[in-house]
Amino acid sequence: MKYLGYKKIEGVVIVLATSVCMLLPGCIKNNIPYPQIQVGFQSIEAEWELQPASIDQQNRSVTLFLGENADISDVVIKSYELSPEARLVSPESISRLDLTNDINVVVGLYQDYTWTITAKQTIDRYLEVGNQIGATTIDVPGRRVIFSIPDNVDVQKVHVGSIKLGPEGSVMEPDLNGQEVDFSSPVKVDVTAYGRTSTWTLYADVVETTVFTTRADGWTRVAWVYGEAESGKDNGVEYRQADSEAWVRVPASQLTFTGGSFVACIKGLEPMTEYVARAYSNEETGAELTFTTQQEVQMPNSSFDDWSLNGKVWQPWGEGQVEYWDTGNKGATVLGTANVIPTDDTSTGQGQAALLKTEFKGLAGIGKLAAGSIFAGSYVRTDGTNGVLSMGRAFTQRPTRLRGALKYKTAPVSDVTNGFEDMLGKPDTCIVWVALIDSPEPFECRTNPSNRQLFNPDADNVIAYGYVQYGRDVETYTEFEVELEYKSTSRIPSYILCVCSSSKYGDYFTGGRGSELYVDDISLLYDY
Repeated sequence: MKYLGYKKIEGVVIVLATSVCMLLPGCIKNNIPYPQIQVGFQSIEAEWELQPASIDQQNRSVTLFLGENADISDVVIKSYELSPEARLVSPESISRLDLTNDINVVVGLYQDYTWTITAKQTIDRYLEVGNQIGATTIDVPGRRVIFSIPDNVDVQKVHVGSIKLGPEGSVMEPDLNGQEVDFSSPVKVDVTAYGRTSTWTLYADVVETTVFTTRADGWTRVAWVYGEAESGKDNGVEYRQADSEAWVRVPASQLTFTGGSFVACIKGLEPMTEYVARAYSNEETGAELTFTTQQEVQMPNSSFDDWSLNGKVWQPWGEGQVEYWDTGNKGATVLGTANVIPTDDTSTGQGQAALLKTEFKGLAGIGKLAAGSIFAGSYVRTDGTNGVLSMGRAFTQRPTRLRGALKYKTAPVSDVTNGFEDMLGKPDTCIVWVALIDSPEPFECRTNPSNRQLFNPDADNVIAYGYVQYGRDVETYTEFEVELEYKSTSRIPSYILCVCSSSKYGDYFTGGRGSELYVDDISLLYDY
């Protein structure tokens, strides 16, 4: 199973007409209220970051992701950017922050808004002992460590292979690494880092059973089965169809071990079928767990063969068909023509494909860049010269990959906004991305800089994400595959998001006029 580690790089751009108003002279009373403008953080960067900060404009929150080297009680803020003309009200400076607990920061313009800054620090903590069964439980808030060993092991002479409970460079007293330790009663150790000492308690859980089948997560053609047993033995997983007596052992290449804990990726299963799985250790077997695989589902009209025309607006669905995909054409056509259109230039020579074009939309040189984008979801409403999108369609399956065909004509980046100036003149880049989320509603995407909300692959509600991008010409249709990287095998999604864009940074109004992306025959795959 792969884990996420990628940048925030996606979005959809909607461009609408700008209305210009003139104030006529006359008597104006002085009791006109100040406008209510949502203000807050546009960007923030801290020392020892593992990944870019997550900024949630809707909930007015900032999450910093810190590595082991950061002193969470004295976090150095290297830079930050607020909404235009906004200022810090309280505190007046955030150059150094104690983020052992969440803090509130008040940002003001015409009125004050309270933002919450949170730190999530990743510290690699572990304990491995001889003859250990399964994985170690590390309770960080309670400063407790619990591990299991079989009852035939002398609990007074447990070999500690390795232990680390604090950040990099911390000191543990006593140092248990490589020692024989008496765990007949709880063992306490002191861990000191950044001048602060915390006391941890270590517990040995002596068990009679030596092999456990802890969980089975059935997808569609893949299942993940988790087991625990004494490390160093012949450990693994076997399975069978529920109506068969023949057990099949999962090959070693599909097993991943972490000490006495292991997980099997079972491939090649049949959809909508009941299976039984169990862990084994030498000649012993764990409990049998039953799971049923899911149905294989595709997104409607993902071949992009069906279109309809509503005035000047091309719509990626046929007359009377399900409105599954949408585009930014409702905005683009206000000041010009649609920049997402059907084309007979397809990967198979049959049907139609989607042609996405990056163009400038405006009058007399006044307007914005519009990247051609098609996405699973719907256009919701306009917000000034921007759009609000509902991204995502109801979906509970867990595909492994997205496959399709594309070709691309890049253009030099002609339009940039703040923070993207160094891209000017460089080749534009297209992107196709897919994600699964388990939020109660679709993701609302907003491109207005004053309340911008763009999809963040690192958000807590993201189960899986993957993307492919090209920053060069792809002159003929080329098959691509996007592998979904999952955070969890057990979480069930509620929505699938899929976006294709002719300019990767189109949501920041940055891209190359003339970039063209052709996309055809998208499908979801369910096996590895």
